[in-house]
Amino acid sequence: MLENPRSPRVRAVAKLTKRSARQETGLFLLEGPQSAREALAYAPDTLVELFATPSAMERHQDIRDAASAAGVEVVLTTEAVLDAMADTVTPQGIVAVARQTPASVRDIFAAGPRLVAICEEVRDPGNLGTIIRAADAAGADAVVLTGRTVDPYNPKVVRATTGSLFHVPVAVAGELTGTVERAHQAGMQVVAADVGGEDFLAQRSTLAGPTAWLFGNEARGLEPEALALVDVSLRLPIYGRAESLNLATAASVCLYETAFAQRA
Repeated sequence: MLENPRSPRVRAVAKLTKRSARQETGLFLLEGPQSAREALAYAPDTLVELFATPSAMERHQDIRDAASAAGVEVVLTTEAVLDAMADTVTPQGIVAVARQTPASVRDIFAAGPRLVAICEEVRDPGNLGTIIRAADAAGADAVVLTGRTVDPYNPKVVRATTGSLFHVPVAVAGELTGTVERAHQAGMQVVAADVGGEDFLAQRSTLAGPTAWLFGNEARGLEPEALALVDVSLRLPIYGRAESLNLATAASVCLYETAFAQRA
């Protein structure tokens, strides 16, 4: 059992809360039973280490069994060691280390996708994680990150995806222009979610075709240069008194409306 919160092994895991350590090692941190469960189910070969307290293993025997079946050793630790490793204030007794497996932008669009979410300058980890989760739920083929969008392996992003990071391909593309070009070459229309766009309901029927949604920064939205690249910009109507919708909420509506239209 790991008992020393200051041991080199524990410190190495704790460092993965920092982007520099993730970039240097190519690893990232998973916290909680749900993330561990999804990793074991969908990407067991990416798991490097799995740590848990004895009480957590008693509560989540399915994780212990799945780890055993996948050949992943469970290292038992004290509560103090888990606290030292975790990014959260109150960890749930399970922490894992996994290898980063970003998808290729080229491969995503070469596969002929019908629904893709492009995130440009999305800086809030909770928003990005929720968009990835919504894209997964709506049956999207991929999520592509451009500009200075937050690292998809940030612990807060990983937690917000609740395991969807292992279900839907996520690619880091760099600049937006090339991503939009690839989407167009793949036969997709690129639609921006923008408060200054056309009425969503009037354009609803056009979403039945292959669609790449472009979502922008939480505070500034999309820059004029980005909007100039897309085929159309649409705004969601506000029927109540809310000033606006949270980015992740708006993205969820857009992705699901497109999924409905494509399956109608």
